[in-house]
Amino acid sequence: MGPHHPASTVAPFEFLQLAGHPVRWRLLSELARSDRIVHELTELVGEPQNLVSYHLGKLRDGGLVSARQSSADRRDAYYTADLARIGAELSAAGGALHPALRLKPTSRDHSRISPMKILFLCTGNSARSQMAEVLIKARSGGAIEAVSAGSDPKPLHPNAVRVMRDEYGLDLSGHGSKHMDVFADQRFDWVISLCDRVREVCPEFPGRPEVIHWSIANPATGESDRITYKLFRQTAAELATRIEFLLAGLSDQPST
Repeated sequence: MGPHHPASTVAPFEFLQLAGHPVRWRLLSELARSDRIVHELTELVGEPQNLVSYHLGKLRDGGLVSARQSSADRRDAYYTADLARIGAELSAAGGALHPALRLKPTSRDHSRISPMKILFLCTGNSARSQMAEVLIKARSGGAIEAVSAGSDPKPLHPNAVRVMRDEYGLDLSGHGSKHMDVFADQRFDWVISLCDRVREVCPEFPGRPEVIHWSIANPATGESDRITYKLFRQTAAELATRIEFLLAGLSDQPST
């Protein structure tokens, strides 16, 4: 199953005006790669913070980006591009001009992805990173060698096992949590942090891997498993969508 593409919510010309502004387009380009906080975006696009904040506000109002308070520093917020929404709006804008310009869902051939190794990190390695590991292995058809670890490992959460089994047919039951120091000397092509706290302590890995951040809330809130099961389903769905977009990008890269 590919990423969910929601219906368009704004008039085509409004979307094109919103996304087509040079600063906003550069912000979307950066956020399409990795979640960011404001001062990082300020440096990346080379514009003053008040201007960056203004344009981020416009993108939020238009539903193209969202913001979530950082779990590492409550004074910061991580911005995330809604790629599924942007894709829907792009398709609607093209279709409004001519039906043949409406984007059509494509079936990606993930077998074209060059073999690579990805490390997923979160604090406890008990839910998010474990689910991401098995999802990308399954969705890439074996092209991706994935592992996961945490900065403060905790036992694997039962809801992570249940959601992967019941919703995706994947078995997490034999997995154990690992500290990220286990992989300190290993080379990876990508290192993806899934929680804000682990990003703050993520070490440098050999070989200069691509390092990106997905700011995803921890579904293990300390409430009962029955109550948090819905949160785990939502987390798994977000991971599945992000992974599909990542794989689509990797499929389009030339083989090395």
